[in-house]
Amino acid sequence: MNDEKRKHRLFLALWPDDETRARLAEVACEWSRRPIAAASMHMTLHFLGACTVEEQQCYTKVVSGITCEPFEINMDYLGVWRRARIQWLGSSEPPAALMGLVDRLGQALTGCGYQIEKRPFVPHVTLARNVKKPLVKVGLPAIRWVVREFVLAESINDERGVRYLVRTRWACSVTD
Repeated sequence: MNDEKRKHRLFLALWPDDETRARLAEVACEWSRRPIAAASMHMTLHFLGACTVEEQQCYTKVVSGITCEPFEINMDYLGVWRRARIQWLGSSEPPAALMGLVDRLGQALTGCGYQIEKRPFVPHVTLARNVKKPLVKVGLPAIRWVVREFVLAESINDERGVRYLVRTRWACSVTD
C-alpha cells in the first residue's frame, strides 16, 4: 500500500525531555517488574486514531494555531486502569495550563471532524502494561516536569513491537 493510502495511528502528546524521561523510567522500575521502555513514555492529550494523509494535514493545520506557555506538572500519583491492567503515574493536582491546553486542542480538532473523548481527561504516563497487581499510591515524591512543547506522534506496529515517532513539534513559548 502506498503512503498516500496508508492510515497513520496518530496522537497529540506531551513528550518528556531526557531528564524527566529518566526519572519516569526510574519510577516505572520501582513499581513494576516489566516497565515499558523509557523511549515510549509520554502523556497522550488526544488520540486521533487511524488517519489519512488529508486528516493528518487538517489536524496539523488547526493545531498549529494553538498557543501555550511553558508550565509545570508534578507527577506524584500512582494510578491504575484495573480492567486494562495498566499502571500509570499522574498528577494529584493537574495544572490549569495543562487542562486548558487539552481543551483548546480538542476544540480545534473538531474542525477536522474529530470527536472529543466523552470520558474526562486523566493526565498520566503509562509505566507498565499487563500488571497482575497494580497499585494506587498517593503522595509519592513528585517528579517535576516542565512542559515546553507538545507533539504530534505516530504509533507504529512492526516486527519489533510498538514504537512511537514524533512527527511534528510545537513549542510552548512565553508571550508578552
